[in-house]
Amino acid sequence: MLALAISGCAVTSQPIERSVSEQRAQSDLQAMFADQEPLNGPLTLHEAMARAVKYNLEARLKVMEEAMAQRQVDLATFDMLPRMALSAGYAGRNNVSASSSQSIETGTQSLEPSTSQDRDRGVADLTMVWNVLDFGVSYVSAKQQGDQRLIVQERRRKVVHTIIQDVRSAYWRAVAADRLLSQIDSLMTRVAEARDNSQRLSEQRIGDPIQALSYQRALIEATRQLEEQRRALSLAKTELATLINLPLGTQVELAPEAGYQVPELKVELGTLEQEALASRPELREQDYQARISAAETRKAMLRLLPGLEFSAGGHYDSNSFLVNQSWADYGVKVTWNLFNVLSAPAAIDVAKAGQEVADARRQAMSMAILAQLHVANANFREAQRQFRTSQQLAGLDGQIVEQLRNRYKAQGIGELELIQGELNTLQADLRRDLAYAELRNSYGQLFASVGLDPLPETIAADSVEAIAAALASREAQWQAGQL
Repeated sequence: MLALAISGCAVTSQPIERSVSEQRAQSDLQAMFADQEPLNGPLTLHEAMARAVKYNLEARLKVMEEAMAQRQVDLATFDMLPRMALSAGYAGRNNVSASSSQSIETGTQSLEPSTSQDRDRGVADLTMVWNVLDFGVSYVSAKQQGDQRLIVQERRRKVVHTIIQDVRSAYWRAVAADRLLSQIDSLMTRVAEARDNSQRLSEQRIGDPIQALSYQRALIEATRQLEEQRRALSLAKTELATLINLPLGTQVELAPEAGYQVPELKVELGTLEQEALASRPELREQDYQARISAAETRKAMLRLLPGLEFSAGGHYDSNSFLVNQSWADYGVKVTWNLFNVLSAPAAIDVAKAGQEVADARRQAMSMAILAQLHVANANFREAQRQFRTSQQLAGLDGQIVEQLRNRYKAQGIGELELIQGELNTLQADLRRDLAYAELRNSYGQLFASVGLDPLPETIAADSVEAIAAALASREAQWQAGQL
């Protein structure tokens, strides 16, 4: 019997069937890209950022977490209400509830067995209890829960900063890919044709074999370099599509600004330092953590106090022997857990230590944030220099390849020398475009390290167009030196 009972209580877990997983996958694919504005026309940088802010799955998750934190705050406020309990039921027994009495002096029975309760009766109670000490502790806990919601809000800010910065980096690399991939493919085709021609001549034993093999080796080396460059650029659009939550494989046409506009920093570094220490989401989160720790100290001190408890209730009993079958009662009492007095000093010390740890963590983080700001500023200055140098080299290589083309047309040089010149020009263009992408990325990273929000607190509408306009307006303010 024991074995049978144990086997009956055994719990087994069945593996999820593949059909269920396939159905879930189809449902997720539909939900991931549902309710999105269609992509009409070329995509600007700020439109890409706007789509990421609105549709990026990680950003959506943070919005949901913030909404859940708000519901937890609403739930915590109910803990401040009095406890109210309602009970109703039916009670019965198989015999009469009777009793008799016995004299404590003589030991003889003084009353015959009697009852004052029906065998079957209905009862109901409604009681309310309110403890002033519990109310105070619950109030402080609700304030802490409100600070937790604000912490979630700061974490969402951080995610938005990171996503926008990632979009900026991917967008400019995708622009470089758009500009250069077609040139790379065209040059790779010419290199392959030249290699095939050289191999045919070698097979026909025309010309010096060593010279032919060296020529083919140089062409293969050129192909290898082109393949490396192509690989570096080919994934940029995939990364961009992932960030803005477009189905992978979607053809995206980009619309970058014309030319190569070099951004300038028009704000003093000291101003940026002060702004970073006041605005960075990580530091604001530590401010809220410090407030939570201070509230924990207040809770520990509150628990030292005695609790004042008020109670009131209404009752009903169908017992026919009762003179009053319904009645109300009320009361007040003081409760005091004396052990809390003994443990309170330790609890207060722990809470104060938590405050000190929060202060130390904030100061350490402040130093790290200042270091990040200075590194971002140095990277921006270096990116400016590298772009200008790359731009000059690209211009010189462009002039050189024009001279090589003229000489090739006049049969003054061979095809290999022209291909190598065009390869050098292509590499110079690639370095220039990647240097420009790094310049724009480092410029955005500089403001991200300050903790400036790329969006205002309120936007007229939540459309992609409205968000993009707000992003462009905020970035224009930064470029003008207005924080």
